[in-house]
Amino acid sequence: MSARRREITLDHLLKMTKDRFGQKILKSEKKNGVRAYIDIDPKDVVEVTEFLFKEMGLRFNIASAVDDFDSIEILYHFSLDESGFILTARAAIKDKKEPHIDTITKVTPSAWWIEREIHELFGVHFDGNDDLRPLLLPDDWPQGVYPLRKDFVVPKRDSRKE
Repeated sequence: MSARRREITLDHLLKMTKDRFGQKILKSEKKNGVRAYIDIDPKDVVEVTEFLFKEMGLRFNIASAVDDFDSIEILYHFSLDESGFILTARAAIKDKKEPHIDTITKVTPSAWWIEREIHELFGVHFDGNDDLRPLLLPDDWPQGVYPLRKDFVVPKRDSRKE
């Protein structure tokens, strides 16, 4: 590990990100000494994740999603492994009827499978990801039914098949 990377603090990571993006960082929040969040507009997701991954050298860990009643949040979790810091870029998609956000697979191909999972379980379309085929749910799962959304209702099954 280089001396420069050893000296980076979480405050420094946040400052560098805020300096680079200015008002594109809608909010930043340090949860504790090793975890912080930055809120961004969904339209800025590729630019911000590319900065974190390619310019800052953070590792993309995973993305996750949360149905927050009035939006679907996509959280992109990055880490600086040698320090244990985790920086999460959070983008709230307001259109829950047809949620869309750009894919980050051009930034890091490893996002491909988690975008498939979020698409399947939350109904978020990742623009530019041409492979959003089902990953987890049974083949006969009804179209447009997303089991991790707050409005999820268990689909009625045909009792004659059981």
